[in-house]
Amino acid sequence: MTKEIAKTLLPVGPSSLCFNKDEFMKDSFSVDEFVSTCRKRVQLEQLRDDLTVYQRLLRSAMIELINKDYADFVNLSANLVGLDKAINTLSVPLQNVKQEVTTVDTAVLESLSFIKQKLKKRAEIRQRIACLQRLMTISELVDKMERLLNIPKDGSTFDSDLSTHTLDGALIERVATEFNQLQFHVTRNKKVALLEAIRPRIVQITSVLQHSLEQQFVVGLQQKKTDVLRQCLRTYATIDKVKDVEQLFRQNVIRPHVEEVVSEGRLSEVGLKVMFGQVLEVIPKHCQTLLSVTSALAKGSDVVQGYDILVNSVWPEIVICLEARTPLIFAPGDPDEFHQKYTISMQFLDDFETSCGSLTSVRRLRSHPSYSTFMSKWSLPVYFQIRFQEIAGTFETALSAPFVSSSGDAEFSLAANVELWCGLCQCWEERVYLPALCHRFWKLSLLMLRRYSTWLQELYEEKKTTVRSDIENVDVSLSLQASAGGQRSASPAFSDRRSASPAPGDKSTTVSETDFLQYCVLLIADAEKLVGKMPLLFVDKVKPRLQELNFTDINLLQAGLDESVVDIKQKMQPFSTCIVEALIARCAASLKQVNDIPRLYRRTNREVPSKPSVYINATVKPLSSFLQQNQAMVSTKWLHLWATAVLQKLSEQYYVLTCDVLTSVRKMEDSLKRLKKGRKVSSIVQGMTDDDKIRLQISLDVQQLGNEMEAVGIDKKTIEKYGDCLQLVHAAQKGNAEP
Repeated sequence: MTKEIAKTLLPVGPSSLCFNKDEFMKDSFSVDEFVSTCRKRVQLEQLRDDLTVYQRLLRSAMIELINKDYADFVNLSANLVGLDKAINTLSVPLQNVKQEVTTVDTAVLESLSFIKQKLKKRAEIRQRIACLQRLMTISELVDKMERLLNIPKDGSTFDSDLSTHTLDGALIERVATEFNQLQFHVTRNKKVALLEAIRPRIVQITSVLQHSLEQQFVVGLQQKKTDVLRQCLRTYATIDKVKDVEQLFRQNVIRPHVEEVVSEGRLSEVGLKVMFGQVLEVIPKHCQTLLSVTSALAKGSDVVQGYDILVNSVWPEIVICLEARTPLIFAPGDPDEFHQKYTISMQFLDDFETSCGSLTSVRRLRSHPSYSTFMSKWSLPVYFQIRFQEIAGTFETALSAPFVSSSGDAEFSLAANVELWCGLCQCWEERVYLPALCHRFWKLSLLMLRRYSTWLQELYEEKKTTVRSDIENVDVSLSLQASAGGQRSASPAFSDRRSASPAPGDKSTTVSETDFLQYCVLLIADAEKLVGKMPLLFVDKVKPRLQELNFTDINLLQAGLDESVVDIKQKMQPFSTCIVEALIARCAASLKQVNDIPRLYRRTNREVPSKPSVYINATVKPLSSFLQQNQAMVSTKWLHLWATAVLQKLSEQYYVLTCDVLTSVRKMEDSLKRLKKGRKVSSIVQGMTDDDKIRLQISLDVQQLGNEMEAVGIDKKTIEKYGDCLQLVHAAQKGNAEP
């Protein structure tokens, strides 16, 4: 409180000060620390000036305070006279009070310590009394049970033949109740000498009781007495021996019958499916009586809780017998046989789970260690690896020979596509597919599609490189021939032969390029069929498998498959482009004959042209032959696409050639007119001139080209450059008719 008042009394300095006035009122104030902190912000000279300024403020504030309360300051010493005597007078009674309080406090602490010791001894006595009472109870219970079981306690020899101590059901249940209390008290009194002395007697009681219970349980099973079994099972549950009775049932009932059914000889004799059926017959034949007492689905309300015979007795014994007596059923060496045995085994497991009768029992079965042991015996990764090598290996072998034709009535033209489709279908066939490997077979399907897409790209690049190298080799060969016949270079015949295209029999170019063109068509046709079949494959084969597994994100997998299909479609475009380029090269070879039209009509006195040139038909014939040859193999969409692209490109080239010819004719015509005018020769010519014939022939050729387009199924109006060609020849004819 004093510090708060002091802070309010300190005057407020200007905001330019490098320190806070509250720093001086801290208990931990240190001059060195204060100077060191302020020095980091300002120089020492600035700190000195700020301290001087604040010192003046403090002096002024102190003077104002004194002037304000001057009378109090003057009378301060007078008011303190006699204060020491008053303080000394009060100190003596205060010291007496302090001593009295200290004495009382010491007495109270001593009393509390004494009481705590007494209470501790009392608690120990109570524990000993309780222990003695429990020991007395144990002794009384042991004596009582010995009397009920006719076991001597006077040290006489006990008959080791337990069959003479068989008890009836009511007596067993009474003894079990007493035994349960005995177990409780024994657990509470561990490491007691008296308890160790009577422990042999407890062991004898346990042996007699357990033997009697076993005998009663066996009799109840043999005679199918549900009341006896119910009483016996309750007794086992009372003494916390549920696992013992389940183990007893497993050893005495289940094991003999399962060992009789499960063996290599029986497996080879009747087969796995029949053997598993005989194993399941153990349940209605030998477990039905016990299940009617313990199962939650049993009729009546008097059901003994806490038992699961099928899970804890039957199933572990089945797994052990299968593992020890028929280990070959788990061998993955033969994938077809493994698939058959695994499918039969999983069906057997489903039937066994159905026999469990409730979801709770099924959950206990699936969490049982023997269930995990049984499932781990099936080498599913090994089986998938074998299938992977079969499917992917065959597919990869087919890819290494890309242009091998398929045999028989296959849906695809090339063997590689046949193997791809067969591999995709094989992944989801009944004889190959396993539900536990659904994710792996799906991944394999996507990997095969991805490999096919990559293979298409590699194949295109490889074949294009091969075709280019073949063409380059031919060019080099022609160059060598030209250099060898240098002395004949002036010969027109040799010049024509050098500029001509290679002979049809030259397999280094024609055959290679032709074959590759046909292979491109086959690849596109097969890829188109494959892309069209993928949705059906997913809907008919993949989707039902996913629904069996209660898979919900089916659309996600559908999107992944669609992505693979789109990738394959993109890889088809380069082959389509290659087809278009090859067709253009074949068709364009005849277009150059348009340059020969002026030579045919100039100064030859030929008749007026009335039909188109032959080269127009020769130009379109490779395209029409190609379309007719492949119309049954490829869809109309591709044929229309190729025809449109080829005709568009041909129209562009034809437009350029025609424009050059007409321009040359026009220039020649103008030149002749100027020459005649200079010679003052009459320019009146009757009939059509040679240049008019040339323009008319070109016009007929352009019209015939449009007819050829219509003949192959392409609307000539959709070919932009063809319209330009028509306008060009019409403009040429019209311009010539004008004066």
